[in-house]
Amino acid sequence: MSTITPLVSQPTDAENPNGVFDAEFKPLTAEEAAQWRSTHPTMSPWWVIVCQAVVGLLICAVAGWGWGPSVGWSAGYGALSVVFPAALLVRGMQRQRAVMQPGAVMLGFVVWESVKVILTIAMLFAAPKVVSSLSWLALVAGFVLTMKVYWVAAWLYPKRRNLNVSN
Repeated sequence: MSTITPLVSQPTDAENPNGVFDAEFKPLTAEEAAQWRSTHPTMSPWWVIVCQAVVGLLICAVAGWGWGPSVGWSAGYGALSVVFPAALLVRGMQRQRAVMQPGAVMLGFVVWESVKVILTIAMLFAAPKVVSSLSWLALVAGFVLTMKVYWVAAWLYPKRRNLNVSN
């Protein structure tokens, strides 16, 4: 009969093999963490949704002006297929703010993300019936460009810094 040997915990990058933190790694105190949070505000998910909506409107206008109304509507519908489900996800997650159990929060995220994906797919399948003389190329362009706004929104997010906090 063989015995099962327990697994030995492997040290992480921040720890030495003896379990002590590296000299380079210094955990923040509660005061230092609060100071860091005050100088690095979190980005609102609504900021991203607004940026996506603005870019979607611009894409719709440029496509409509440059290639005609049907191309504009197609690009706009592609943008709407990103913005509407994402806004629904943000709204659903904000309703769960009071939930304190990590498992329930994770389940809520999985449910709302699933709703977002299913709604996006349903909107794309419905596109030929919703948009007359649909241009798939314009729809995909509007969809992709609107979806990629996350990076631009993060870059443009106004940095509100507390000037009373010293670095």
